[in-house]
Amino acid sequence: MSDVNPIPAGYNTITASLVVKDTATALEYYKKAFGATLRSKMDNPMGGPPMHVEMQIGNSIFMMGIEMPQMEYFKSPESVGGTAIGLHLYVEDVDAAFNRVKEAGVQKVMMEPEETFWGDRYCQVIDPFGHVWSIASRVKNMTEEEMMDAFKQWMKSMQQ
Repeated sequence: MSDVNPIPAGYNTITASLVVKDTATALEYYKKAFGATLRSKMDNPMGGPPMHVEMQIGNSIFMMGIEMPQMEYFKSPESVGGTAIGLHLYVEDVDAAFNRVKEAGVQKVMMEPEETFWGDRYCQVIDPFGHVWSIASRVKNMTEEEMMDAFKQWMKSMQQ
């Protein structure tokens, strides 16, 4: 009988893995912007930025790897002209988190913090490496029915 856990301690079922051109710069940014901590890194035997980095924000671990142009599917958002996914971060104080992220530097603010129809105070930014981050704090617990009613009202306001 093996004492090896097939899911390493601290990992959730899904773990984000970001691709960036420079993991060294990105890990410093994520420390400053999100308070991330470095869990581990695998240095590049040929020099340059680390090949692989594991970081943690709150109770969530995420990985980063350097772009490998020779591998068709392992390119950064900078190389492909955008990203098809976003990362969602729940925090205690979305306004403080937003200010911290802006101070650390962002490529673009997509949405300033505001109250949403689904009960979050929410904002969205694109980090300097092309990854989209949504940052939110729950401010109102809503039933599914309340959320649908609020959604319908929001949709009506968008048509005006």
